[in-house]
Amino acid sequence: MLNQIFKRTTNNLKDKFMNEVNKERSKHADSIIRNHILFSMGAGIIPFPVVDVFAVSAAQLDMIRQLCRVYDVDFAETQGKAIVSSLTTATLARVGAGSLAKLIPVVGSLVGGITNSALAGASTFALGEVFKAHFETGGTILDFDTDRLKKMYKEKFEKGKRVAEEMRHQQEKKKQAMEDVAKEMDIVEPVPMEKTNKDSAINKLKELGELKATGIINDEEFERMKKSILDEF
Repeated sequence: MLNQIFKRTTNNLKDKFMNEVNKERSKHADSIIRNHILFSMGAGIIPFPVVDVFAVSAAQLDMIRQLCRVYDVDFAETQGKAIVSSLTTATLARVGAGSLAKLIPVVGSLVGGITNSALAGASTFALGEVFKAHFETGGTILDFDTDRLKKMYKEKFEKGKRVAEEMRHQQEKKKQAMEDVAKEMDIVEPVPMEKTNKDSAINKLKELGELKATGIINDEEFERMKKSILDEF
């Protein structure tokens, strides 16, 4: 009986501990995915064609490397690249098209950059979510079934478009808030030293008048001290 109670208690504590570990891992993984979405979106607006595509791919591979560390999975770069390529081929083809659009002066660079930023962010979100789900079920790089997980990638990619758009708006709001604060700080002019000294002299003369009125100092002392204050001003 005691052995059963001890075993049950031990198992409960173990389950509770593992649940906490899994929660922390999941939060850490979400943070890594979010950071790399932002990085990919930034890479997507690089004004140089083709360079942006390589930058996004590098960001995604680095994300997988970091997720492997979180879930204690051995990272294999060759397999990692193969998986990324298999899942994101169609997406990167669209990013590549947007990249070539940047060759068009002014308008092409603007439109291509915005399009690539959204696609790159959505793709990175989808890729991160697929790897996270795979690792959380005990999977590794070596047993990654791309055919089975392509459907999940496509579903997450559609959600990733909304996520990327929300993150873009958040970044724009943050940037606007910082610009507003900067403008407000520019509007507030420093108080001129002359005005500060004048206010100080007036306060001293008021205090001096009160001292005279209460009889603490006489007329002669008042005039001498007043002259000293005015000379300083």
